[in-house]
Amino acid sequence: MLLPIQTAYPEPRKIQRAVDALEAGEVIGYPTDTVYGLGCDLLNKRALDRLYTIKRMPRTQPLSFVCPDLADIARYAIVEKPEYRILKHYLPGPYTFILAATREVPKLLLSKRKTVGIRVPNHEITLALVRALGRPIISTTADVHGGEPFVDPAEIDDAFPGLALVIDAGAGGLIPTTVIDLTQSPPEVVREGAGPVDDFM
Repeated sequence: MLLPIQTAYPEPRKIQRAVDALEAGEVIGYPTDTVYGLGCDLLNKRALDRLYTIKRMPRTQPLSFVCPDLADIARYAIVEKPEYRILKHYLPGPYTFILAATREVPKLLLSKRKTVGIRVPNHEITLALVRALGRPIISTTADVHGGEPFVDPAEIDDAFPGLALVIDAGAGGLIPTTVIDLTQSPPEVVREGAGPVDDFM
């Protein structure tokens, strides 16, 4: 089901409708500052299972945490001064930063390296969503088997029948986030994407 919404000033009642779906353990499609994502509530194991099933992805595929701000990141990732300076400079923006996880991160979501991928998108709808939910959304790109991301919300709705709703903010992007591993020194570019990497090379 498509839920059309204004990008610049998202209607609170529509944001609440999406939040209600997340709190009920559903998976939704939603826009970000890069590509459309599929997301669910961080604390709901059933929703996480559903996310893996809907996207037909292996359990080894890493997922990212979409957070509203830097303060929220510190609950789920260990952020020292050097990392904080980088996060403050680049977020919100088209980056996913890999950081060491705290004990707040559910074990189901921990990689073998006990790291976590953190996102703060520069997008009003996404930020309104996570602020209203009060905790991060677990997120993955709206694509099939690592192919090109879906741009059209209606195509996302068709491609993933198990979604409770797709927030329709118009056409999305094709280039996913740049992924930077901050557990390495110097930081390592894991994937070049929408965010410039010049400062990290």
